[in-house]
Amino acid sequence: MKKIHKGDEVIVIAGRDKGKTGEVLQVVDGEKVVVAGVAVAKKHAKPNPAKGITGGVVDKNLPIHISNIAIYNKETKKADRVGIQVVDGKKVRVLKSTGKTIA
Repeated sequence: MKKIHKGDEVIVIAGRDKGKTGEVLQVVDGEKVVVAGVAVAKKHAKPNPAKGITGGVVDKNLPIHISNIAIYNKETKKADRVGIQVVDGKKVRVLKSTGKTIA
């Protein structure tokens, strides 16, 4: 079972965006994730009238390595580690500090 899923609230713990929080938009190849508002780069887009794309400079979210992020615990307002426990015959993700399950 993967410890980081799409839709999780995460915090960056290493790199140029350290301390920023955001939602996981996509998991790429199991070891990289795209987080909203983190690792944003400018990209020059060519106009394409057939697809309705206007040209110009657009912001693009780049993937970052999964080792550079951690689950954000809203109660403690800090990064937290994720553990896996079996509850009623199903594996669930839990926060290591509080033991609460992650939705």
